[in-house]
Amino acid sequence: MRSFLVRSAESALRRGGNGPSARRLFSSISAPDRKVAVLGAAGGIGQPLALLMKLNPLVSSLALYDIAGTPGVAADVSHINTRAKVAGYAGEEQLGEALEGSDVVIIPAGVPRKPGMTRDDLFNINAGIVKSLCTAIAKYCPNAVVNMISNPVNSTVPIASEVFKKAGTYDERKLFGVTTLDVVRAKTFYAGKANIPAADVNVPVVGGHAGITILPLFSQATPASNDLSHEDINALTKRTQDGGTEVVEAKAGKGSATLSMAYAGAIFADACLKGLNGTPDIVECSFVQSSITELPFFASKVRLGKNGVEEVLGLGPLSDYEKEGLENLKPELKASIEKGIKFANQN
Repeated sequence: MRSFLVRSAESALRRGGNGPSARRLFSSISAPDRKVAVLGAAGGIGQPLALLMKLNPLVSSLALYDIAGTPGVAADVSHINTRAKVAGYAGEEQLGEALEGSDVVIIPAGVPRKPGMTRDDLFNINAGIVKSLCTAIAKYCPNAVVNMISNPVNSTVPIASEVFKKAGTYDERKLFGVTTLDVVRAKTFYAGKANIPAADVNVPVVGGHAGITILPLFSQATPASNDLSHEDINALTKRTQDGGTEVVEAKAGKGSATLSMAYAGAIFADACLKGLNGTPDIVECSFVQSSITELPFFASKVRLGKNGVEEVLGLGPLSDYEKEGLENLKPELKASIEKGIKFANQN
């Protein structure tokens, strides 16, 4: 699916390279009022994500929340001449105000992964943060679509579901684990290997959002390439699975995949907003409550609509390599889901 940034920039250029439309990334369009809240907006993902959401013409109100630092981020972003009105909120006492009236809540809050850090280390810190934020969501905007970015997504989405169930607000159609970065990486790496334009590529990615639970379905990639060997597919799969580690190591302790994650988060939030607004045929991969396998949560293609998930789509035909990968990922994904559910019910 083409980025809303790419499409808008191209349309501006087509309308004339020297006019005001070319100087502005977006033209004003008629769209319903939509409030988007970003929780963790002062962080490494949150700041570029706030910028990208400010650029989205479907957003009329942008609430930026973090424990500190958000008034500055909000002031900075608010100067950009696009539709969304921006407000910054800092500290737990302002969380309710940030959330009230939100149509979409995006959660990149928590600590990033550093070299040598396991996903268990991440879990021990981020699980409590996610539980607290979701408790507030259940109170202040129980009907919002929730986009979970905070890792480990394989566990934080089940935590959120349990929090919402306890509050009596759970709607499985409105809780999404954002796995779009896996799709973005799979598209990029496949396009590079197949020597085709990345913008034209689509690759579904299923399973979960960590290590071997990430299963790109290169057999279903479009446009198809007949030039890739089994070894190529294996290497592409492993690179997609280890993409986060690749960036963590390249940044040498000074960050994780913040910029590409912000981009992927903005793409998925845009898809959710389009779905809410009734745009037909919006399909993205996401980690959602699912019955397409025996696991209670699973990432696959999802059709988005006015109520969030309209339809969880099946896996389609798999290669033998992918069938093996699917069976191999299930035990780890099952354990991560159960860990999240156990945490939510014990704490």
